[in-house]
Amino acid sequence: MTGPADVPDRAARQVRGAGVAPGDPVGDEELFEIRRKIYPRAVTGLLARQRVLLVLLTQFAFYGTAWLDWNGRQAMLFDLAARKFYVFGFVFWPQDFIFLTGLLVICALSLFLFTAIAGRLWCGYACPQTVYTELFMWIERKVEGDRMARMRLDGSPMCGRKLRLKATKHALWALLGFWTGFTFVGYFTPIRELGASVLAFSLGPWETFWMAFYGFATWGNAGFMREQVCKYMCPYARFQSVMFDADTLVVTYDAGRGEPRGARGRSVDPRAHGLGDCVDCGICVQACPTGIDIRHGLQYECIGCGACIDGCNQVMAKVGYPEGLIRYSTENAVAGRYGERDIRRHLLRPRTLLYGALLTAVTVAVLSGILLRTPVKMNIIRDRGLMVRELDDGRLENVYRVQVMNLREAPRSFVLSARGIDGLELVVTEPQPIRVASAGSRIVALELRVPRDAVRPGSTPVWLKVEATDDARFAREEKTVFIAR
Repeated sequence: MTGPADVPDRAARQVRGAGVAPGDPVGDEELFEIRRKIYPRAVTGLLARQRVLLVLLTQFAFYGTAWLDWNGRQAMLFDLAARKFYVFGFVFWPQDFIFLTGLLVICALSLFLFTAIAGRLWCGYACPQTVYTELFMWIERKVEGDRMARMRLDGSPMCGRKLRLKATKHALWALLGFWTGFTFVGYFTPIRELGASVLAFSLGPWETFWMAFYGFATWGNAGFMREQVCKYMCPYARFQSVMFDADTLVVTYDAGRGEPRGARGRSVDPRAHGLGDCVDCGICVQACPTGIDIRHGLQYECIGCGACIDGCNQVMAKVGYPEGLIRYSTENAVAGRYGERDIRRHLLRPRTLLYGALLTAVTVAVLSGILLRTPVKMNIIRDRGLMVRELDDGRLENVYRVQVMNLREAPRSFVLSARGIDGLELVVTEPQPIRVASAGSRIVALELRVPRDAVRPGSTPVWLKVEATDDARFAREEKTVFIAR
């Protein structure tokens, strides 16, 4: 990370970027640079291909999963109105909130582990902001051209060609933003029904709002804000340093090899002229989507995408120097405390082993809970308007409402029973067995009756059990209380 010694240099660069010489008197407000538009240069290489692959995989999953069918319904659907969440072969209810908690813990531990090993891998390759910025920049390059062409276009006065190119670009951006918003809403409203509503201009107010909101957010964040989201809005950039250490793989400039930098011809021997391998071409800065100069050291704005690595390697290949002037390495390796070949061995250290062990334990626990959970649930609600009632025969009666939830996508019949008090009788207001629809629920009213001398005044624990008629594994028993006076 950039230390205190870098602050004066950075301030000077900011002043120069604002068009003010370092020695000129300036006010405090002029030390902060007004944002200049960044025109990232397109580069090729291994890391660029990996970014393209991750973009394709993540967007294939996002746009494609919503259209998959499973057991006659959408494979992944979060039906908020019915309070049911379908994830392929699993059906989750609000009572399964613990699994969402486990999923969030898994995501957090994964982030900690991957960051400790190789820095901001999530930011550079899979974060939605990075992915959609890549898509929007790809459209921008196809319409307006590469870096220099875009800079000339933006610097030219408005004309018919410029208006046509800008309108085409924004139309394609808006179309991609709309499709993204449509797909997002399609995970909460069946996407085929949503598509029919869009074509018929009969969208509901909430669908319209969220499609417009998500589409506009995509268009604004990926088309205009871009690196500002990573630099100023995302909190990860601020606390990443606590997860880094001297053995974390990060994008690193090898100053010992590259300095002193300077331009030279291909036939010039840099060592004979006291130069390092850096030809000061600026390609690493031009390729950076956040506009930083990695040669000044690792900065919090760096998202670890590796675009500067690909750009520098291209230049090194052209001038005949070894690649890797900018590379993924660790602070200890660059400082010479161990060789580049020993980096992998140092990735397994107490911090990463602890994160890995916790991640494995939580993942196993969550998966076991999902796979081994009982496929029926039961909620018991006592009638609070009538705590206890005495019948004509002297027995005491409590009234309950029981919700039986069938977690499997097949209709099933259940019977209810009770235990816990001698002489306990269960009376259901409708004939048993009780039929529950596929992935559905049913509320049943029932009464528990006991002899007066079988219970003492106050509450006595009892257990209600629901069991499928065709499979004893589909059973659930819950504890409640019987109130006597």
